[in-house]
Amino acid sequence: MKSTGIVRKVDSLGRIVLPIELRRVMGIDIKDPIEIFVDDSHIVLGKYQPACIFCESVTGVSEYKGAKVCANCLSKLGIK
Repeated sequence: MKSTGIVRKVDSLGRIVLPIELRRVMGIDIKDPIEIFVDDSHIVLGKYQPACIFCESVTGVSEYKGAKVCANCLSKLGIK
């Protein structure tokens, strides 16, 4: 993991502000969903990208009957 040298304090509601520089670099816009991971003693934030329930691909994912499925898996299932 690479340190950015940026330090932020948590406010009384448990919030932090992601600096605009980081949001621009990571392609995070206003109201974009952010996914939260825990890795040992680290909290990792990332832009949420829905993955296919079958192959975990994040490319060409759409919703089919309430599930996220990529175009490749849809075609394998015979669904257009």
